[in-house]
Amino acid sequence: MENEKKSSSVSDVGAWAMNVISSVGLIMANKQLMSAHGYAFTFATTLTGFHFTVTALVGLVSNATGYSVSKHVPAWELLWFSVVANMSITGMNLSLMLNSVGFYQISKLSMIPVVCVMEWVLHNKHFSKEVKMAVVVVVIGVGVCTVTDVKVNAKGFICAAVAVLSTSLQQISIGSLQKKYSIGSFELLSKTAPFQALSLIVLGPFVDYYLSGKFILNYQASLGATLFVLLSCLLAVFCNVSQYLCIGRFSAVSFQVLGHMKTVCVLTLGWLLFDSQLTFKNIMGMALAVLGMVIYSWAVEVDKQSAAKANHQAKNSLTEEEIRLLKGELDKYPVTSVELGPTKL
Repeated sequence: MENEKKSSSVSDVGAWAMNVISSVGLIMANKQLMSAHGYAFTFATTLTGFHFTVTALVGLVSNATGYSVSKHVPAWELLWFSVVANMSITGMNLSLMLNSVGFYQISKLSMIPVVCVMEWVLHNKHFSKEVKMAVVVVVIGVGVCTVTDVKVNAKGFICAAVAVLSTSLQQISIGSLQKKYSIGSFELLSKTAPFQALSLIVLGPFVDYYLSGKFILNYQASLGATLFVLLSCLLAVFCNVSQYLCIGRFSAVSFQVLGHMKTVCVLTLGWLLFDSQLTFKNIMGMALAVLGMVIYSWAVEVDKQSAAKANHQAKNSLTEEEIRLLKGELDKYPVTSVELGPTKL
């Protein structure tokens, strides 16, 4: 039992490590690929379509070689999930274009309380005071180190709202579908990836043209740009797999809270690799965010122990009805004594 618990803890750490490393690597690769000082590949939505195309191919090969087992999930649920996921991607890209960076960061931070509310509404899930306190600390910390100018307009606000709601619903749905159909994270991803790949490859170029005013077919690809697109796709496979794995093992709320560790890593690596400015305000915000993540991890562990203790007590305790029935059964039979023999009536 102890070995199973230790193995599970190692798997949890491995899932989070893979998600953080692949996500941060993906952001760094995309920054080089898409920035004006890099390769100026400004087609973010189409690039995401490439990501899911490679992910779908990996899933297809995995199923064909018997590494993973394909389970049945209704096509309408996969299609619905893909629509929500693509709304999330498109909404995020439009929000970044139409809003200031500060408001974009605030909208991303709002996903944590939105996920909490959705979990409560959809699954009647309740959160302890300690968890709520940790969420507040993380939001404040990340807000301090990332939010600068905050400008908002009507179109940008609508796009941000759609992005936040669809992203939150998508992440909750990942966990729900895994539990509903008893399907693994990679198996579910291999089911949803083809739907997302096809729709993003078809619609992505038009969305990108609206965002940047450039059409992907007119892009002059160099060897360096091609290599970075391939690197981006490879990292995206690990990022997608680890996202489904983390949400399946934990919850959408935990994924959002601890996922902000990626924000801290990106800021730090941006300072180390790209000469980005790192102020005292950034450092204090990052420290507060990390403190909030530590508190959150502790609060979740306390909740788990309390739930396990309550379940143990429930199993070992009899209800009043069970005690009454037991007494009634005993009254039907005469009490016998080992030494005195049967009781005389």
